[in-house]
Amino acid sequence: MARTTTFLLAGLSILTMGFAQSDRPADPPAPTPSDAASLRTLQHNAFRPGEKLTYVVHYGWINAGEAVVELKESPRDINGRKAWHAVGTGRSLGAFNTFYKVDDRYESYFDAQGVFPWVFKRNVSEGGFEFTQDYVYHQTKRVVTTQKKETHKVPASVQDMLSAFYYARTIDFSKAKEGDVFTIETFLDDELWPLQMRYMGKETIKLRNGKYRCLKFQPVVQEGRIFKGNDDLNVWITDDGNRIPVLAQAKVLVGSIKMELSAYQGLVHPIAKL
Repeated sequence: MARTTTFLLAGLSILTMGFAQSDRPADPPAPTPSDAASLRTLQHNAFRPGEKLTYVVHYGWINAGEAVVELKESPRDINGRKAWHAVGTGRSLGAFNTFYKVDDRYESYFDAQGVFPWVFKRNVSEGGFEFTQDYVYHQTKRVVTTQKKETHKVPASVQDMLSAFYYARTIDFSKAKEGDVFTIETFLDDELWPLQMRYMGKETIKLRNGKYRCLKFQPVVQEGRIFKGNDDLNVWITDDGNRIPVLAQAKVLVGSIKMELSAYQGLVHPIAKL
């Protein structure tokens, strides 16, 4: 697969609670009924419109950029169901901006009840390299159409990269044991990929703005493509009802990346900060 690992995508991949590509694309989905009645409904209370999370991105010792993930109300319903609008942006900062300017924007319109996407948009501008992606998720038909006019079969409630960030936060980890692996089917870069993470237990970590009680995860990654191994990528999310990532550290083949929560607003629950 021609994986385009861009600035914000790398960050969102880390922030999606430690999910990363597995060793192979997923098998094609089996045929399923295609009607609105089969659409998923979830009981969830980890996030709501008005939430805004801001992260500082460190590349090695350089403050390379800033990533912001924000959830808004959608101006209209989609297929008769309430939708929410998630926006993720990434931009370069300071010295990094002078030799590698970054301006990335991701958008997902996802179902508020079922937490699955209807529309995904991606606009990337990095160091003179630019491209866009526009996906429409026909969830009742179990297909995704792309800006290339191609149609891909997908399983029910398949995710995009940004909606997966929110869906992952609806998972119940209360009975998780160390070593348990969780999987989300995601359509990314014109292919279906199972994104996986392994639960590593609870930890208290210290950031620049305080201490947090956290759950720790390690992605199940394809070694040698971006990461040297599974131990080289770790993610900590708050051990509370919000389940927001507060720190991600990754050793990649060309250096190291760290994303650290710097600001937050509009959380549903009190944050697990000591």
